[in-house]
Amino acid sequence: MSLRLGDIAPNFRAKTTAGEIDFYEFLGNGWGILFSHPADYTPVCTTELGKTALLQDEFAKRNVKVLAVSVDSLEHHNGWINDINETQGCNVGFPIIADEDRQVAGLYDMIHPNASETFTVRSLFVIGPDKKVKLMITYPASTGRNFYEVLRVVDSLQLTANYSVATPADWKHGENVIVVPAVSTEDAIKKFPKGVDVVKPYLRFTPQPNL
Repeated sequence: MSLRLGDIAPNFRAKTTAGEIDFYEFLGNGWGILFSHPADYTPVCTTELGKTALLQDEFAKRNVKVLAVSVDSLEHHNGWINDINETQGCNVGFPIIADEDRQVAGLYDMIHPNASETFTVRSLFVIGPDKKVKLMITYPASTGRNFYEVLRVVDSLQLTANYSVATPADWKHGENVIVVPAVSTEDAIKKFPKGVDVVKPYLRFTPQPNL
């Protein structure tokens, strides 16, 4: 049965380019991103891992640990990392799982038989500190992911986990947010001292509360 939002992310032990890890121990009390790649030495994956490496400081600022997975061997991974660093001008500092037995791919339903019997699709999971799945995005093998969008979603998830707000379409960090319907306008005015803009009784905006 495939994972759904709010489910507990399955734990696992796996060999990685940083040694053997326990997924929960690796995450600790922070946030995590687990994302899969169809195969090593492929062009789109090379750019994706390079972009992730270039954004490592941004993920760290958000207390997010990144973990990639591919069904190829550690030997392949280590050689591929050299290529990634060379061609993308980066330094891959996060682990890549060698999921040769497809254990992780199976736990996270990363192989879609109608797309490929053997290769993982581009699945990405955001895991919260409570070890629950907060986000799932799946791309076809031919389309590279937008990691600025991943950062944007993490910003939204972390904000909305701590405040009674939601984020509107195309929201970016620093922009106004939406007061959730569960909070009355009267309570919202007390709760959000920066002000509440009532567009409709169900559509109320307030400045981002944690700034």
